[in-house]
Amino acid sequence: MDQSRVSNVQTAAVLLATILVITGCSSTRLAYRYADWGIVWWVEDFITLTKPQKRQLNADIEELKQWHCSTELPRYQAWLHNLQSELAEGKPGPAEISSHQNQLLSLLQPLMHQITPGAVNLLSSLSDEQVRELAKNMAENQRELEEEFLTGDAKSIEHARAERTEERAERWLGSLNPAQKNIINSWSENRAGQTEIWLAGRRNWQDTLLNALEYRSQADFEATITELINNPKAGRGDAYAQRIDESMVAMNSLIQELLLASHASQLDHLTRRISELGGDFKALTCKPSPEVASRNR
Repeated sequence: MDQSRVSNVQTAAVLLATILVITGCSSTRLAYRYADWGIVWWVEDFITLTKPQKRQLNADIEELKQWHCSTELPRYQAWLHNLQSELAEGKPGPAEISSHQNQLLSLLQPLMHQITPGAVNLLSSLSDEQVRELAKNMAENQRELEEEFLTGDAKSIEHARAERTEERAERWLGSLNPAQKNIINSWSENRAGQTEIWLAGRRNWQDTLLNALEYRSQADFEATITELINNPKAGRGDAYAQRIDESMVAMNSLIQELLLASHASQLDHLTRRISELGGDFKALTCKPSPEVASRNR
């Protein structure tokens, strides 16, 4: 493999590492435009809302969506443009993969901050009956996830994790070659216990939230919810915090290996997918409504 090809592979690794978890480009615009409906439907899977609660939630979502569309999407577009420029120059290496992952995570922080007031509005308005309903539905959802992801012995769980990772990789690279499939299988073998720790951390976080809801009328409730939302590790436990840091390093290595084992047509496929995503970001960029703009001043 010549040096220019290696450089392009490293750059593509950066791109894949940072967007691997994003949904397929073809659905980005549709998903974004109907995000408000989706959020309400998702909330109502857990809580039966009153009419005033639904009105307030819709208002909070509309403000969030206008802010995100006008303020954050241009930032995503600029981030993607920088990555595309690096792809053309062939500069990034393994250290840059980590750097760009950190940049992507930093793009999520303002979103979490902006979500917080609406979440506090909704959670502080819940009745005792709604809190019980939430606890019941969260427990049921947790059981369903555990049945889905923890069915079978350790080998079966490892195989399922590898299959999910292959599907995500193929979304960006196209069909994987045997070497890439072996890379993913080896990675999955080394992530033993990861799914269990993720689910345990999720359960711990939900328990922390439900405990906080018992004191939702107290003055420090907003601070508690703010911490839970804005600190991803809050309430999930030490095992989760340690594993998530390890997983970031392991994912960097996985992406680098996958791209080093790729062929030209896969890199072309990746480039096209990135271009589509960039086009979606550009098409979705908008200006806030006058009402939202005036509230933000």
